[in-house]
Amino acid sequence: MTLSHSMLAMEIVAPGGPDVLKPCSVPVPMPAHGQIVIRVAYAGVNRPDALQRAGAYAPPPDASPLPGLECSGTVVECGPGVTRWKIGDKVCALLPGGGYAEYAVTHEAHALPVPEGLSLREAACLPETCFTVWSNLVMRGKLKAGQKLLVHGGTSGIGTTAIQIAKALGARVFATAGSEEKCQVCKDLGVEQAWNYRDRDWSHLMAQAGGADVILDMVGGAYIQRNIKALANDGRLVQIAFLQGAKAEVNFAEVMTRRLTITGSTLRPQSEAAKAEIAAQVEAQVWPMIARGALRVVMDSEYPLPDAPQAHWRIEAPGHIGKIVLKVEE
Repeated sequence: MTLSHSMLAMEIVAPGGPDVLKPCSVPVPMPAHGQIVIRVAYAGVNRPDALQRAGAYAPPPDASPLPGLECSGTVVECGPGVTRWKIGDKVCALLPGGGYAEYAVTHEAHALPVPEGLSLREAACLPETCFTVWSNLVMRGKLKAGQKLLVHGGTSGIGTTAIQIAKALGARVFATAGSEEKCQVCKDLGVEQAWNYRDRDWSHLMAQAGGADVILDMVGGAYIQRNIKALANDGRLVQIAFLQGAKAEVNFAEVMTRRLTITGSTLRPQSEAAKAEIAAQVEAQVWPMIARGALRVVMDSEYPLPDAPQAHWRIEAPGHIGKIVLKVEE
């Protein structure tokens, strides 16, 4: 099909707060070998977008400078070598960037079919969170049935997804959150215990429960040593972000004597092949969880694309629960 030459997008005009997101007109991306162009219906809003906007998370050199790491929509163009998709297919996709726009480009192996029964709005919430959770909890953290998982930020998009995937795997799940209301949301998703980190010593309470086999943490800072205390022997701390800083004083004697593992990853800088392998595992293992109702999207709010600054205010505020999306296609 013939695409227009320009499109509406939201660009970051300078590092700063949400108000630096401004509408602009930019060229529609062209697909390279193995890539597809998606007419974006919805774009997910994630904390890495806010970090990029603030100047703390630069996109890879070959990625779009526009924010947006996941979307749903319709395939409108296929580059040379594309074999899986055809024009008109409905997909949701992990993006290297560029989701805050009418069109986005990604590798064909990083797109997945919209799960049956889900809307495009819901499907836009899946790629970034499911890829992140599966690759860190299972591929790196080796979480298995019967093991105990502690999820920090249990009502974030990552947190609600991690709780449900872990439950579907047969793990015992514990969580922290910032209010009693949020703790109740975690309990409704199936956690055994949810602790308000503002007034409960979750590290001590987790240790009392036998310690966590795996901890999924996005806080960092002072949490790192507390996480070590909360791990069971042979436990694994999986770090995916540092809301309180990437540096901490750690007692490595305890790591050695209790045979602990400290690991973690970021998704965006990984190779196309690595992301393709994650995508294949997510489709094989997580998509069936959605089909049988074991995993559902927890949605916070929706904003029109030009209201991306408001969406960023929302994701950085303490009250949001679940995923935030931008509606792009009218």
